[in-house]
Amino acid sequence: MDTQWIVTEIDGQVASVSADYGHFARIAALVATFPPRSVDRVTTRKVSTDELVVLAGTLRWEDLRLFGTKFQRHVWETLYRLTPNLYSYTELAVQCGNPSGVRAVAHAVAVNPVAYIIPCHLIVPKESLDKVRAIRSQAEETTLFKGRDLYLLDTLDVGEYAYGPDLKRILIKRQLGSTEA
Repeated sequence: MDTQWIVTEIDGQVASVSADYGHFARIAALVATFPPRSVDRVTTRKVSTDELVVLAGTLRWEDLRLFGTKFQRHVWETLYRLTPNLYSYTELAVQCGNPSGVRAVAHAVAVNPVAYIIPCHLIVPKESLDKVRAIRSQAEETTLFKGRDLYLLDTLDVGEYAYGPDLKRILIKRQLGSTEA
């Protein structure tokens, strides 16, 4: 069964994407504190994963209206701008210019308000990424196998995800272009 995603927009800018209404409730509580004339329209709609993928492909960073600390927004923007690939929390912390702040970066990833669009699902535990790289290296040394190793996801710990590891695996495969089950 396809996940139904709830997209919340404020004046046409995407403020959250979630598989439940939890993010919408937080956004509504924040908007309630704004001066009445500062927001014209808050909308929600349900979209399929296919529609979310299309939406993600059309949005620019400027099309998002994110609520978080300056540090969280920095982590989210860094993650948004990375080349689609698997990364460890440690690698993301380095990309964010905060190599000693792995836990803080991991927390910012965990509270990402726009699932899939900011690809927090591409962040996996370092140990899992090391295992994939070791298998890839061994395969390249001993066989003609040179590429797609997303099938490994079914046997690896992909880490925490708000909507569960099975959905995280599906989104990783989807984002990185694998059609393998």
